[in-house]
Amino acid sequence: MRPGTEEAYDQAHKEVWPEMLALLKRAGISEYSIFRRDQLLFLTMQVENFEETWARIEADSVNTRWQQAMAAYFAPPDPALDPLRPGERFPMMREVFYMP
Repeated sequence: MRPGTEEAYDQAHKEVWPEMLALLKRAGISEYSIFRRDQLLFLTMQVENFEETWARIEADSVNTRWQQAMAAYFAPPDPALDPLRPGERFPMMREVFYMP
């Protein structure tokens, strides 16, 4: 995330477009949270099949418009700091603990 854009990013996410929320649900996301600490973002979502869900989202024009609107908040990723692994759309984490 670009320094200095934190408040605008937070505000944009208080006003997520209804059509974007509908797309996320239609694609198969039942729960979705984004956490922020300064410029560090962490997101979590509940889906049956991540690859299928994300493919549906990426194929939709609503997502294309949303990503364009959000682009001002993000600097290009630095592969030296956060390299993607083969097949990743963005850096993925593996759950190591869960307490229901």
